[in-house]
Amino acid sequence: AMAHGPGRCRCCGAEAEERGAAWALHLRIDRQRLQCLNERTEGSGALVFRAWEQRGDRTQFVESDDDEELLFNIPFTGSVKLKGVLVMGEDDGTHPAEMRLFRNIPHMSFDDTAREAEQTFSLNKDPLGELEYPTKIARFSNMYHLSMHFPKNFGAETTKIFYIGLKGEWTEAHRHEVTICTYEASANPADHRLPHSSPQTPFIS
Repeated sequence: AMAHGPGRCRCCGAEAEERGAAWALHLRIDRQRLQCLNERTEGSGALVFRAWEQRGDRTQFVESDDDEELLFNIPFTGSVKLKGVLVMGEDDGTHPAEMRLFRNIPHMSFDDTAREAEQTFSLNKDPLGELEYPTKIARFSNMYHLSMHFPKNFGAETTKIFYIGLKGEWTEAHRHEVTICTYEASANPADHRLPHSSPQTPFIS
């Protein structure tokens, strides 16, 4: 662990733990199906969703490829109530300047971003990961998929993001459909016995 100078230990105790727990939705992302469109390095978009305590790791980041736009498709492993978002970048033109959030539209493409977002934020440069953007919680309840569109930055050719924090609550997905299927599959054999056990009727020509 990193040593702290005098007066710097506030971040070590229960407060940091509590803060980290609040920002733990990265643990509820279905990473097999997470997508980042226009990422320069394949798979780098997934790296920005990590523990709150690790947000300062500058070795893990995503950079856009053809232009400044980035689009994340984030499926969750259950139902999410999103309460806040944190976006950390460089203190320069590569930092995203706007963020648009969409709920429950899996596999969004850049064409789909023409529609109206559930909520749009003007972002400030946040190289230390300190600025929380609160969501309109009613719009982001019972959410199983989040899309985040970053349409522009502060003037650079590409956009760079080091960390995205997602704050909120997660509940396990309801599995009613599965229960019904299982019940059907293991139906009572007695229900199906009639055709087999009825005596063969001789064929009369």
